[in-house]
Amino acid sequence: MTQIGHGTSRHPIALPDGTRITIAWAAATDTGHRRQVNEDSFVAQAPVFAVADGMGGHAAGDFASAAVVTRLAEYGGRVTMGTAEIDHALELAVQDMVHGRGVTDEGSGTTVTGAAVGVISDEPAWIVFNIGDSRVYRLVGGALEQLTVDHSIVQELVDSGQITRDEADTHPHSNVITRAVGFHETPIPDYRAIAIEPGMRLLICSDGLTKELTSYGIRHFLMADRAPDRAASHLLEAALGNGGRDNVTVLVVDVLDVTPPVNGESAASA
Repeated sequence: MTQIGHGTSRHPIALPDGTRITIAWAAATDTGHRRQVNEDSFVAQAPVFAVADGMGGHAAGDFASAAVVTRLAEYGGRVTMGTAEIDHALELAVQDMVHGRGVTDEGSGTTVTGAAVGVISDEPAWIVFNIGDSRVYRLVGGALEQLTVDHSIVQELVDSGQITRDEADTHPHSNVITRAVGFHETPIPDYRAIAIEPGMRLLICSDGLTKELTSYGIRHFLMADRAPDRAASHLLEAALGNGGRDNVTVLVVDVLDVTPPVNGESAASA
């Protein structure tokens, strides 16, 4: 597994129009109790935060997830990141996978999900993206919302009304995804723009967490700890305590403050 970036209790961002955003974040990951290799990887380096869950078996899956977060991390240190940059990073990652360790003729692949600080219609926004069944959640005012939609067989069954959401969690095809990064295919992420608001918390995670915790459990731990490092640690511990059947990776990102520009002030003139 590849880990890029570290948690921080306070990170200021000055957007070109003078808006100032302060965020904090923390990450935690574990191989789990039943796997020998951690095929998850993550990048936590403003403006991009993402988790990739590799597949293809041991070295191939590990290399695939690492390729994705490494390419996304090339935009770390910039002020913002848009859909064009995310698309480009994922396309380059697929090219990198061709030369990966343990890759078969069928190729290797990974899910990916994340959020990047961006600007939409001159307003600061999280650019939320995903391919596969790793997820992004938003917690605001005590309400938890899943921002991404799984690309999976069971999600299609839920959408068509053939099974319920609760039945999906124990369905025999719960691990079968319908979209991935890799396998020699052009990556096609779904995007969603979310306003950046003070007090909001994002959770970015692999399915090793959501296999073990319901949305109620996730909300409980996100609400219980104000510090992102403690929230991330307690989510990880709960997933392992409930079975830890898969690799588990969690990223908790908090928006501490959003200050609009004053009197037309811009970052360039500040």
